[in-house]
Amino acid sequence: MAYEPGTAECRVLIRSKEQIETMLLELSKLDGTDVLLQQLRQVHNQLEALHDLRRAS
Repeated sequence: MAYEPGTAECRVLIRSKEQIETMLLELSKLDGTDVLLQQLRQVHNQLEALHDLRRAS
């Protein structure tokens, strides 16, 4: 069963993480994007932390 977000905030965070995941996949195909990929992973991790806080509340 797919995860069903409970709040509008959770939906925003989920969509944002999904968009970053798509960017990571696409950019990983290009040379010279290592630093950018690392930054995007950090942003994804920050969004995940925010989402964890929302889920816990």
